[in-house]
Amino acid sequence: MKNKNIIKTSIIAVLVLGISLSCWFKPHTVYSESERRPLAEKPEISLSTVASGEYMKNFEQYATDQFPIRDKFRTLKAFFANYFLNKKDNNGLFIAEGHISKLEYPVNPDMVENAAEKFDYLYETYMKDADVNIYLSVIPDKNYFLAEKNGYISIDYKKFAEDFSNKVSYMKYIDILPHLSLDCYYKTDSHWKQEEIVHIAEFIAESMGQSAKTEYKINTLSKPFNGVYKGQSALPFQPDTIKYLTNDILDNCIVKYYDTGVAREGSLYNMEKAEGKDSYEMFLSGTSPLIEIENEMAQTEKELVIFRDSFGSSITPLLIPAYRKITVVDIRYIQSGFVGNYVKFNNQDVLFLYSTTLLNNSMAMR
Repeated sequence: MKNKNIIKTSIIAVLVLGISLSCWFKPHTVYSESERRPLAEKPEISLSTVASGEYMKNFEQYATDQFPIRDKFRTLKAFFANYFLNKKDNNGLFIAEGHISKLEYPVNPDMVENAAEKFDYLYETYMKDADVNIYLSVIPDKNYFLAEKNGYISIDYKKFAEDFSNKVSYMKYIDILPHLSLDCYYKTDSHWKQEEIVHIAEFIAESMGQSAKTEYKINTLSKPFNGVYKGQSALPFQPDTIKYLTNDILDNCIVKYYDTGVAREGSLYNMEKAEGKDSYEMFLSGTSPLIEIENEMAQTEKELVIFRDSFGSSITPLLIPAYRKITVVDIRYIQSGFVGNYVKFNNQDVLFLYSTTLLNNSMAMR
């Protein structure tokens, strides 16, 4: 019995020592590809941070993020939570109808009000006395189709859109909710599929008095698309496939990006980013404060200004056939007070196209 206890104690000691040494000498990992986020860095130690408890708090996060074979343990935890404990969700993520989704609840009144105030500023500063037609469309996250019917708590998306449109009553509301379905969204990601929203783009354009009807060629990326929810869930899941649409109009348009304040020519679809860590960033090169798109084959002189979040990246190309020029603005990456330096508001359609996710968590708006 004594020898057995010694052996057990020795095994545990070796495991603890091995894990400790692995943690200490393991190369620092800067970024988690699966979770799409930077990992915690080793905190600086000082008398003040130790005394306040800040050092141990930060070190605990660092140790958790830098733990050896961390992703394997995340997968093990997720399997145990989902299939042994039968938890409805794991860290806010749940699986239903072949989709991974993230709970969005409750409504955050302060965040919604903040978004409305940002839009009010843009209206009062640039559009109130300008000859423009202003529209709003709210994009629901896919919990609109998944959460309540599968027993998960959910916000009232119709009421959310109605309440928000009432806050910005100077905009004409374009209701796309009745035209959407679960098939419009990727199974492992939050965003919608470009090939499934052609009718949405046509409906939005028609609601603004324009026509975006045209034919497209469907192209398919060879690289599988593992959306952000797949990595966050840590569960094995069949990847999505990204498809993107082209035609002569889109192929011949001129695209300029203002990432640094100075124009540089680019393309609608960034094939380098298509092969990167997040293939969805291929649409309009992912994040950019301001983009100008000129359609030289347009049958109209009409222009459109779109204020958008990441959902706007994949639908914007589908609106190009309806306009001579489209200017895309993302106030997560450009101060609202600087917009007037690049956009002159006169005789345009202006579309505020935002997801409920950003409106309900609007701190990123500037």
